[in-house]
Amino acid sequence: MQMIRRWFSKLSFLPLFLGLAACQAEPPQSSGQTAPLAAEALTIPDDPDPALWVVKDEDTTIYLFGTIHILKPGLSWFDEAVKDAFDESEELVVEMIQPEPAEMVRTVNDLAIDKTGISLRDKLSAEERAKYEAAMTSLNLPVDSFDPFEPWFASVSMSLIPLMESGYTTGSGVEDALTSHAKAQNMKVVGLETPEQQLGFFDNLPEDVQIRFLNFNVETISEMPAGMENMIAHWSNANIGALAELMNAGLEDKIVYDTLLSGRNANWAKWVEDRMKEPGTVFMAVGAGHLAGQDSLQEQLKKRNITVKRVKY
Repeated sequence: MQMIRRWFSKLSFLPLFLGLAACQAEPPQSSGQTAPLAAEALTIPDDPDPALWVVKDEDTTIYLFGTIHILKPGLSWFDEAVKDAFDESEELVVEMIQPEPAEMVRTVNDLAIDKTGISLRDKLSAEERAKYEAAMTSLNLPVDSFDPFEPWFASVSMSLIPLMESGYTTGSGVEDALTSHAKAQNMKVVGLETPEQQLGFFDNLPEDVQIRFLNFNVETISEMPAGMENMIAHWSNANIGALAELMNAGLEDKIVYDTLLSGRNANWAKWVEDRMKEPGTVFMAVGAGHLAGQDSLQEQLKKRNITVKRVKY
């Protein structure tokens, strides 16, 4: 349990979990085919130029910027049009404002720990359990590490470990950097969701869906670093189509896709619509997966007759 308590202290893990999950949640396909999670690693430029969009009327401007929740140190993405738009803004909007450690522990205890007392591994078939235990061993974790938890928590935790081992740090993520800049400039910071809501997205999934999600991550755990490298490369080069294709690779469960991606985009589109009724300039930063694909935030805004334009730079 000591290892698990250390996980609780990583406050920036929550939006990352949702980002990883969204990257693996694709729209249902009639063919039943899924795209591979990872392909041959692409090159990440030292000076990324991620895509930026804007929504505006006569007295309100909202910039839309796709983030990567976890990065390796050293990428200089906060410059040019991105920095200009940020500096122009009076308000930063992110998926979630990080809570205090004690609050995060309480939330995880409430939602991630299985109250039935049934071990996670006892919920798996013999074949699933063998593969799960092999994956845990490959991560140098005791096979019983996540036994007290619900399947979704084991799944997203396992996804994070190989990335951390590959040199990624949550402290280098885009949200952390933007929040630090916002505090330095005395900007207002707003969260679209609460920690309880974000954990609740997973916690409310049916258990059989959680187990399928876990099994998928077990099968693809070794591909996670290469998949992340490709995601960051596409993000860095503003390759929106390729990013959408990669983000849509993975699970086919409609309930997961709707819960973690399309449903949240619809909620955020309503937030943007309401915010446009008030004057001011806003920098809205959400996971890059939400700004790519057929059910992206931009597409949801179009349904509300709100024009979204790409910022060229």
